[in-house]
Amino acid sequence: MNNVFEEAKKILEDIQGININSADELEQFRIKYIGSKGLVKGLFANMKMVANEQKREFGQLVNKVKLTAEEKFNTLKTTLQDTSTTQKQQLDLTLPVNTQLKGSRHPLSIVKNEIIDIFARIGFVVAEGPEIEDDWHNFTALNTPQDHPARDMQDTFYIQQNPIALLRTHTSSAQVRTMDRQKPPIRIICPGRVYRNETISARAHCQFHQVEGLYIDKGVSFADLKQTLLYFAKSFYGQDTKIRLRPSYFPFTEPSAEMDISCFICNGEGCSICKKTGWVEILGCGMVDPAVLTNCNIDPEIYSGYAWGLGIDRTAMLKYKIDDIRLFFENDVRFIRQFASA
Repeated sequence: MNNVFEEAKKILEDIQGININSADELEQFRIKYIGSKGLVKGLFANMKMVANEQKREFGQLVNKVKLTAEEKFNTLKTTLQDTSTTQKQQLDLTLPVNTQLKGSRHPLSIVKNEIIDIFARIGFVVAEGPEIEDDWHNFTALNTPQDHPARDMQDTFYIQQNPIALLRTHTSSAQVRTMDRQKPPIRIICPGRVYRNETISARAHCQFHQVEGLYIDKGVSFADLKQTLLYFAKSFYGQDTKIRLRPSYFPFTEPSAEMDISCFICNGEGCSICKKTGWVEILGCGMVDPAVLTNCNIDPEIYSGYAWGLGIDRTAMLKYKIDDIRLFFENDVRFIRQFASA
């Protein structure tokens, strides 16, 4: 009989002195002492071995063992949970920084938006057209009929299933579409991607980007064209920029000109960019040919206008001193990240 009391006291002593450091050890404690087949359960089974006059005393001892075991379990469980949460929330200052890389705009988008903003200040609005065009809007309406030698200037991608469909070679087709649906005055710029069947190299690509401008109204002159382009050159390249216009040929303008700017790299003194001339060619321009106005149902006796076009890719190459146009199309994030702050 005394052995039963001694066993209960020994279990109580063990419970009070036990040390738990992990969830696995706590689970083993639960199974050993307060589980369905645990030692506490066995103590209650020993009640039948105790004399009647000692059952009360033994019952109080067993209840104390049971309550002590349950309290110990609950206390240890709470302690272990708190410790685990603290460890998860604690910052490890030795870990490397989790760098959050900022996105960046493509350099062509940066330059395109800057050009749009400059011309928007003087009343030009953006007009767009489809990249898959028909022969009329891309060539014929622009004074380049089927047998015109000017077609040889642009090696075109035609759609095999549709002989009159093609990938536009310039954004001038968007100007034609605007003139077809809108009567003067017209003051638009047409940015977009264009395509020509050219050998890809550091200086040329089969796809590139243009932005073209068109202004049609009564009394528009070549002087208006010159002042508009001078305003753009000074706004984009700097207030000290000078321009010069050289006679040229385009089938949709007459007279036509190429525009150069004073080299902003060497300030006109001569460098590899301007080929030691002090001037850099940036765009073509001219007065809209009366035949183009007639093709778009605009009376050339009443209205006149000017047009210009420049390559966004070439402009970006000059601005950022990029020597290979293919970099714009390779989607190399190392290249794009250089313009994060632009």
